[in-house]
Amino acid sequence: MGFPSNRQRRLFRIVSARWQRRAIFLLGGIAVGAAAVALAQLADLAQVAFSALVSHVRYASLALTPAGFALSVYLTNRFFQNAQGSGIPQAIAARHLTDQTARESLVSLRIAAGKILLTLFGLLCGASVGREGPTVQIGASIMFALGRFSPRRQPGLILAGAAAGVAAAFNTPLAGIVFGIEEMSRAFETRTSSLIIGAVIAAGLTSLALMGNYTYFGTSATALRNGADWLAVPLCGVAGGLAGGLFSRILIAMARGFANPVGRTIKRYPVGFAAICGFAAAICGIASDGAIYGTGYQQVKSALEAGSQLPASFSVWKFLATTFASISGMPGGIFAPSLAVGAGLGSNIAPLFHGAPLAAIMLLGMVSYFAGVVQAPITAFVIVTEMTDNHAMVVPLMAAALIAHASSRLICKEGVYHALAKGFIDRAAPAQKATPA
Repeated sequence: MGFPSNRQRRLFRIVSARWQRRAIFLLGGIAVGAAAVALAQLADLAQVAFSALVSHVRYASLALTPAGFALSVYLTNRFFQNAQGSGIPQAIAARHLTDQTARESLVSLRIAAGKILLTLFGLLCGASVGREGPTVQIGASIMFALGRFSPRRQPGLILAGAAAGVAAAFNTPLAGIVFGIEEMSRAFETRTSSLIIGAVIAAGLTSLALMGNYTYFGTSATALRNGADWLAVPLCGVAGGLAGGLFSRILIAMARGFANPVGRTIKRYPVGFAAICGFAAAICGIASDGAIYGTGYQQVKSALEAGSQLPASFSVWKFLATTFASISGMPGGIFAPSLAVGAGLGSNIAPLFHGAPLAAIMLLGMVSYFAGVVQAPITAFVIVTEMTDNHAMVVPLMAAALIAHASSRLICKEGVYHALAKGFIDRAAPAQKATPA
């Protein structure tokens, strides 16, 4: 038996590299799924602990929330730089950078650990933040760590980690794939598409194995009943899109800073500014009778399942509390809080349509505000459809998302994640050129 020829050795190396690449995507998907489940479980415990505290000491948040905001920002700036905010802009920026060191400053296991700890800490202090956006940066960081020795594959790995993070966090595999295409890459990458889907499947199966099959906001069979009900589609689309665009514009403006004494003071004293934001968030929490603390998930799920209205002021207080948390510089996402604001908006619009199912109008509000914030209409209606297992509302949700996207652009010309990603690209690698989106 002779030695293998050069052609056979070359073929073996190609096949071996291909299977190694597939193994990285699959193992990464499993790791991302496990991390997403762990974060979800711990986030629920953190919110329960904070709720128990304020139920016994109503005004405890006036001290705890400002101190928590300030400490979170201090720890972020001191030990976990680039872990602030939702983490999605960092993942987008990391995909576009070509330098490994620059990428590592945005997605790494150290940042992932800090993201987990400080997101949980924010929820423990009553911040109106979500865990889903952080899961995207965590997923991208895990994939980067697994495949850091293959620089050419890094953009695909980061994309796969982000998509798997969304899929596992919401138990929405289709939304994870759509999010990866529409928001993370804004293109369909045929070379890595099957590997990304494999990572999403691995993350989804891991989540299912650990938490069982569930729908994020429960199961809803609600639908618009007649022609008059459909008038809620453009109304929710415009209102949600404008409100979402306003929120995005505030975040982008605060991230870029202001060339005036106030802006310079905020930049000089970030911890003090975070404490002020925390105090304002605590005021919102007290004014809402504790309804707006945390993600808002439980309040919205209960309202959808019972077909009951949220408090009339819920959307306003939740909008403000989420804004204060987002501009403070602390780690935490805006996915779930945005859906909660949208649900409150839909609840406010519902009385205008007598006889229309309340839950249906709330779903329209959710998809409209979320599409207005992220300006990713396909992701918006797919994720809301999957989270409620409601396929009867696909067409109205799709229409509301498109209207909201157009309305949002009247106030904010660019999507919040990509606008913020530009800042991270400039800071992470000012001397290098980014690869095209």
